[in-house]
Amino acid sequence: MHAHYAGLVASAPQPSPEPPARPRGPASRLSTSVLLTCAAIGVATGVLSAGAGAISGPVSAAVPIVYGLVLGVHVLPGVIAQELLRRPWVALITHLVAALVASAVVPLWIGRYIGTALLVGALQEGIAALGRYRRWDAWRFFASAVVIGVGIAVPIWFAADVSRFPVWGQVVYMALFVLGPVAWTAVGLAIGAALRRTGVARNSRL
Repeated sequence: MHAHYAGLVASAPQPSPEPPARPRGPASRLSTSVLLTCAAIGVATGVLSAGAGAISGPVSAAVPIVYGLVLGVHVLPGVIAQELLRRPWVALITHLVAALVASAVVPLWIGRYIGTALLVGALQEGIAALGRYRRWDAWRFFASAVVIGVGIAVPIWFAADVSRFPVWGQVVYMALFVLGPVAWTAVGLAIGAALRRTGVARNSRL
């Protein structure tokens, strides 16, 4: 009898083992807390961008050689958001919020702010996407800053007629367009890291 039952158990179909779980990448859907954090960063950096826009005209007229340092501030929204939240799309969302805030302060420049937000945000998202949003080494942020600096410097070269400067002035002018985003990226990384230490990132979950 026991042998009969044992045979029935042995011949009964066994459930197939579940396939091993695949490693999960960063989720593409963002929670309300993440969006609110992006909005808060965007508001703060948007006010700063508006201030930079207000002084960019006088700086460009009086000391044009350092204009690149002023424009470099536009990398801040994405850098802070990515360093703090380390999620897809947070850079672009934060840039757009910052652009809307800056445009509310200076409505005349809404096209400039939105265009810059889309350009810089897309470049920052692209660099992060190359690491599949899993690698957040500092050098990736700085590489993004260099690409952004060059991307802005090239059209500015023609728009501002940089060739009118002496050679040393042309070199410094273009170098500061690269160093400006790099310097502001360092500031953004420091702010983002400080916010992470306060636990903001733990409270902003997907």
